[in-house]
Amino acid sequence: MRHFFAALCASILAAPAFAAIPHDGALGFQPAATRIAERIHFFHNDYVLWIITAITIFVSVLLVWVMVRYNRKSNPVSRKFSHNSLIEVIWTIVPALILVAIAGLSFPNLYYQDVVPNLDKIKTESAELLADGKSAEYERYTKNYFPDAAEKGFINVKAQGNQWNWTYSYPDIVDADGVALEFVSNAVHKGTPEDKQKYQDSTGRTNYDSLPRNLAVDYPMVIPAGRYIRYYTAAADVIHSWTVPAFGVKTDAVPGRLNEGWFLVDAPGVYYGQCSELCGIDHAYMPIEVRVVPQAQFDQWAQLMLAGDYEGAYSAVQTIAAIEPSTKLAANH
Repeated sequence: MRHFFAALCASILAAPAFAAIPHDGALGFQPAATRIAERIHFFHNDYVLWIITAITIFVSVLLVWVMVRYNRKSNPVSRKFSHNSLIEVIWTIVPALILVAIAGLSFPNLYYQDVVPNLDKIKTESAELLADGKSAEYERYTKNYFPDAAEKGFINVKAQGNQWNWTYSYPDIVDADGVALEFVSNAVHKGTPEDKQKYQDSTGRTNYDSLPRNLAVDYPMVIPAGRYIRYYTAAADVIHSWTVPAFGVKTDAVPGRLNEGWFLVDAPGVYYGQCSELCGIDHAYMPIEVRVVPQAQFDQWAQLMLAGDYEGAYSAVQTIAAIEPSTKLAANH
């Protein structure tokens, strides 16, 4: 009955949830769900792709021109020379300038996604811009940094890669005894005929046929929308890689090393990824499922998880509730 009421409360406030999932025959990136991914898409689609296209066209035209102009029939007596200083200077300087132009945007993007934001600095700098009446600068600043989310602080999550599943830990969410919330996220599909029966026997659920193949898990990672997420990765055995394409994040989980990253998702929905580092025989069956839900729904899920009611917690996020427009971050206008 408790599971039913949890699902009912979510469905009453439900809105169509975005699902980031690969599709057969699709081209390009999955739709961006974070500012990190948006910057990656702009860098690739609107900048580097044009440079690559221009280079490809130029080289193709040059090859055709050389083949037509200097073949044996058109040029029976070839000229003999070994150097041309001007051409050598050009083909040295121009590629170097192209690389500098690419680096000019790629380095800031790498820094942006690699360095975890300083939330106190974000709050201070955004407040100063508003106080000085610099509205244009404030709009540009809040396109990449989110003062509303900074006020709420980080949600910390550790994703540990195992052969072959993920263990998620929430060090800031603890029970009455101070034990942090932690659970194992297993793939639903393992490539065997018994997958459906095993899933139903272990969870009691009947939704196997509706789950995306090789992407669904029994207990997904859950995070609140509009919050800074700081994630840590490590591995218990071999190198894994925690990767969610829609977030624009890919961080190796290395034994004996704790790597970190961050992201912020404003749109509630279900986002899928997979381990992106060859890690053994079941590498293909090590998916990542992240459910982004409103804060109230996240809090309810966390309470049920701490109480050990895993199925109730799963039911609580099975349908994702809507977010009121007034609570959405201004950065995504």
